[in-house]
Amino acid sequence: MESNTRRFDSSAIEVVDYDPTWSEMYRNESRKIKELLGDKILSMEHIGSTSIPGLASKPIIDMVVVVPSWKEINDLIKSLSLLGYPQEVGITEESEAGERYLLRKGNPVQFHLSIAYSARGSFLERQILFRDYLREHVEEKNQYDQLKKELLTEKTLSEDEYVNGKTDFVMRILKKAGFQNKWFDLSKY
Repeated sequence: MESNTRRFDSSAIEVVDYDPTWSEMYRNESRKIKELLGDKILSMEHIGSTSIPGLASKPIIDMVVVVPSWKEINDLIKSLSLLGYPQEVGITEESEAGERYLLRKGNPVQFHLSIAYSARGSFLERQILFRDYLREHVEEKNQYDQLKKELLTEKTLSEDEYVNGKTDFVMRILKKAGFQNKWFDLSKY
């Protein structure tokens, strides 16, 4: 039976050594977003590998803004289109909301902007715990760096395989960082 899992050429994914300009890119983009959205957002953070000094990463700045509810998403998307984020079809029902909405900007992509909802899920908490733990623990940061590079030595793999290849490591770090949530069983890590 043929799999319908989308495959991608991992050689097209560029993982580069840490670039200190990533934090400046985040500051510049976050300033624009904060000025545009103002009090519609509760907080904003630089997340992902580019937020961890010394960690190799795809050169895409991951950011998250937290908003009160999924109900504001369509207005936010419309506003963010003024900064070059695509004006995609937003969420029409609560059941579609999940815990975040992801926008990409640039060609090639330079920014990932997650819009997380304060009353839904633990996306921001997980991101911050993982980021801060790796900032403080060099050995684990180096292990994560090596893992990502090893995964990308495969000629082709699905996007799910790449993400799943990092999942066990991420869950172990979250457990070490003290993450607890009834929806996540970290007992096997």
